[in-house]
Formats: sequence, C-alpha cells, structure tokens
Amino acid sequence: MENFDTVVIGAGQAGIATSEHLRAHGIDHVLLERGRIAERWRSERWDSLVANGPAWHDRFPGLEFSGDRDAFPRKECVAQYFEDYAKMIDAPVRTGVTVTRARPHENRVGFLIETSQGPIEARHLVCATGPFQKPAIPPIIPESSDVLQMHSTAYRNPNALPEGAVLVIGGGSSGSQIAAELHDAGREVFFSIGPHDRPPRRYRGRDNVWWLGVLGIWNLDTPAPGTEHVTIAVSGAHGGKTVDFRKLAQRGITLLGMSSGFENGVLHIADDLQANLDAGDANMLSLLEAADAYVARTGIDLPEEPEAWVIPDDPACVSDPIRELDLERNNIRTVIWATGFQFNYDWLEADTLDDRGRPIHQRGVSPVPGLYFVGLPWQSRRGSSFIWGVWHDAKFIADQISIQKNYLAYTPNSA
Repeated sequence: MENFDTVVIGAGQAGIATSEHLRAHGIDHVLLERGRIAERWRSERWDSLVANGPAWHDRFPGLEFSGDRDAFPRKECVAQYFEDYAKMIDAPVRTGVTVTRARPHENRVGFLIETSQGPIEARHLVCATGPFQKPAIPPIIPESSDVLQMHSTAYRNPNALPEGAVLVIGGGSSGSQIAAELHDAGREVFFSIGPHDRPPRRYRGRDNVWWLGVLGIWNLDTPAPGTEHVTIAVSGAHGGKTVDFRKLAQRGITLLGMSSGFENGVLHIADDLQANLDAGDANMLSLLEAADAYVARTGIDLPEEPEAWVIPDDPACVSDPIRELDLERNNIRTVIWATGFQFNYDWLEADTLDDRGRPIHQRGVSPVPGLYFVGLPWQSRRGSSFIWGVWHDAKFIADQISIQKNYLAYTPNSA
C-alpha cells in the first residue's frame, strides 16, 4: 500500500494551490483527480464561458495569463492556466483516479483512502473538491414533464437545445449570461430571477474586483445576515458589462419572479420580481456610493461617471408581472436551472459534516485531526472561493499541516 504524508483530493484551483504550498514546506504529497486538471472548467461549463474576473486579478501570484491583462480569459485558457501552473511547480497530480472512500484510522493517526487504482494511506487529508460539486435543481417541475430540463452545467450552446422558447431559472452570473446568449441567438427567453447582488462591472475606470479590493470587501470574514447564499450577477462576457435585468427586458427577454410551484403544466411565479430588482439596484448603488466616498477620501484621480447611477424605467413585465406561466402555450421546450450547487462528500466517512452535508471547520481546519478543506465559500474571507483567494487559504492549510507534522516528529531529550 502506498503511503504519503498528505493526500489532496482534487486538482482544480484549490488542489494546485495546496500543492504549491505543501512543496514549499517539503511535505510529501499526491493529488488525486478523477478527471483532468481543472476538469470542471473543461467539461461542465457552456462553450462561450469566460472568467468573471479580469486576467490581472483572477490568478495565482506566480504566473500571469498570456495576452491582455484586462481581458476575461475563456474557459479553455483558464483550464490551460492551471495545467501550466501544475507543470511549473511540478505538482504530483494523478489524473483519472476516483476516490471512493476516505476515513480516519481507528486508534492511530492518519487516513485510509480507497481509490479506483487501489488504497492509499496518508497522515493528512485535504479535501480540495471546491464548492461546485453537485448541481442543485429544486423539485418544482416533475421529471415526467414533456419539457427538457437541465442544469447550467449541462448547457453548451443554443444550437444544442430543442426548437422553441427557453425558461432560464436563476438570476446569478450563469443565468444572466445564458439568458442573454439565448436571446442573441434568436430564442424567446423567459427569465426567473430571485434575490441577488448586482455590482457594476466597472466604475470610474476601474473594474469591480479593484473596487472590492481597495474598499476591503474581499477581506470581509463573515457574510452579512441572510446574504451567505445570495447570488451575484456579474459577467465578463463580451469584454465585461454590468448586468442590468431591466435592459435585458428592453431587449425582449421576459423577466419573472421566483418560480414557486408547478401544476398541470403551469409554473407559478412569486410576486417578488420588483422587490428582487430593487434590492439588486440598491446593492449596486451602495457600491457606487462607497467608491465615490473612497475617491473623495483619498484624492485619487478617477473620472466621474454619473450615468452609472441611472436606473432604467420598469419594463411592462416588471410593472405588470406574470404570475402564472403555461409552458405549452408559450412554446417553452427547455428549462435551464442556473440554481447553483450543493456539497457532495458521499465518499468522506468522518464526523465533520453538519446535517446538511456542509463541512464543519475553522478556516478549513476540521475538528477531525489531520483533515482539512480548501476552496470553500467564505472559508476565511469573501474571496476564498475565487482563484486568487484560494491561494491564500491553501497557504494557511499547508502551514497547519507543517505545524502538526513538526509536533508529531517531536521527541523529548529523555527519550
């Protein structure tokens, strides 16, 4: 049986970052990846996807993206970036290895990891599978319905869908980009939107990520009450533009409130569209206000942008919202659920998950000795699940493993 000091499960951004820091400590380790490096970027995203942050920001410190630093890299470029980074740091990645079970040993330190290529033992185990593990589809429309239902991870492009109108459910980054792409391809689109944050893409000549940095928002260590799972509507598509749902409606997309039920082919819509849009506007305006205050306080020379404060008039689908949507009558043949993800640690047999299957941890350190997590949302700060943020969290975890390794190696002089 093979034996390593540390086994890292997952070779995406979290796993590669962890490997770099483990190597810096001289810690013997291996990364186990069921697919290829950055597999989800390659096979679980739509064809036209680009990163939601510019290349200068969404990267690890040791390597820049090639090309325009202000551009938003295509998904293929992001996957290649992680592959190049793994080669640069000589990360010990094993691809095509599925972990079927992992559990701590009884009465001694370490873990037994069972894989598709045989068992492995390790003193430390790092779960670096990230936050996008199991697509979440609310049980609203029965699977027996005639309409084709898919999660955003299965969507590829408009031509791959059946003819007819499309209902997109979920007003975050994925939903807003997919709805716009379908409309631009000539599809009739109905778009169901829930509560969301809607930051500006750029303001006063600086990208949103820059403002979040200088305003200290990336470093917030806990979400505001009720905001932990609020979706964020931001896009790097077409060079990066602010997501404005009212403008999407003006282009011909029909906006809906949250989908609340389904009966006899009719989707029931909550009466919350206006409230959701207004809350998203308030979120955007609050960031603009904070940015203006920063400029006034620091004296930095950035051009004013009064047009960014203008909120378009409500379109008819907002002022007179649809409360019931007959799918057949509206020729809706496809429903795309852009409704996020759930954790899935079915393979992990350790007392470190809550009743909803979420990891119990402090900054990624599990209460189970030797078990760690990297890549979780809000693991240590708001930026934790982003490329640049996970790198810093991975360093903290590698530091903790090194500290524990040194404790376990200690032998008193009397011995």
